[in-house]
Amino acid sequence: MERIGSEVRRELGRFGSAGAMADVVAVWPAAVGETVAANAWPARIARDGTLHVATSSSTWAFELQQLESEIDGRLRQAIGAGAPAPLRFAAGPLPELPQPDEEARRAAPPEPTLEQAREARELASPIASEELRKSVEKAARMSLARASDGRAV
Repeated sequence: MERIGSEVRRELGRFGSAGAMADVVAVWPAAVGETVAANAWPARIARDGTLHVATSSSTWAFELQQLESEIDGRLRQAIGAGAPAPLRFAAGPLPELPQPDEEARRAAPPEPTLEQAREARELASPIASEELRKSVEKAARMSLARASDGRAV
């Protein structure tokens, strides 16, 4: 089956900067990183080729404007010569981030193995307070189980 992305870009290219905007949006998260992408998103490309980026606050706008040349370089590296420039950052509405999958949120925590339980008990054994030792042991068991399950600890 053939993807239609290239055809859509070609058609949007007939209308000026709309095609370039699709390219910018596609590479934005990888080019700027997860944290910046959560706080700044490409809004539009002006007729003069300026990329206007909406930010979550004026502080983000100021900080990113200071990094304009670095961000521009990353966009040019990802898109090529057709990357819009210059960039202008201003506080504005951002798209809503996708919510985590309901099933993923409800996923039961992994059960620690017998070996992980023993390791957790050993780690907590020097703690004199029984109540604190049990709490630390429980936290260590869960942390060890999550680490081996590939989840964030």
